[in-house]
Amino acid sequence: MSISKYYDEFNGLVSKIVVADTKGTNISFADGADKFMALILEQHKAGKKLLFIGNGGSAGIASHMAVDFWKNGGIKAQAFNDSSLLTCIGNDYGYEYVFAKPIEMFAEEGDILVAISSSGKSKNILNGVKAAQDKKCKVVTLSGFDVGNPLFKMGELNFYVPSKSYGQVELIHQSILHYVLDMMMEKGGYQGDLG
Repeated sequence: MSISKYYDEFNGLVSKIVVADTKGTNISFADGADKFMALILEQHKAGKKLLFIGNGGSAGIASHMAVDFWKNGGIKAQAFNDSSLLTCIGNDYGYEYVFAKPIEMFAEEGDILVAISSSGKSKNILNGVKAAQDKKCKVVTLSGFDVGNPLFKMGELNFYVPSKSYGQVELIHQSILHYVLDMMMEKGGYQGDLG
């Protein structure tokens, strides 16, 4: 595939992002991003935090965005990607619980879990979402591959990228999160803290 074809395809995917609300109703990307921003600001003002989970490349996105939201946006944010945590929980409870167990311990009612999974089928991500829901957290999901994936139906807001390419899905997931943070900072005026 030529570079121009790759980026033409990539740009086409951006315009095809699907967003669904908690009822499964499709909404525009602009409305979804605005609702995501409003949710973050509302929960931030209530003293709540953002929690990020993901595997592999999605774990890299989770860590990167947790840092950017607190450093650039002044929003309390954390990713559960520490190697000691992952290996301890994986060893003691099984890898499918590496996110559920720390969410059970650290999440508080009203926190926002951002669950990132290219396939939307990773058991540890799905278990993490269930643990967050049990703690009465808000949930935002980012997935790809198959629109029928279980993660796409689990959040208050669900962002889906219609591609089977890990690279394209991961790049667009990160760009969605950057867009939300950048727009929050632009609308609120950057002062190191959005609240």
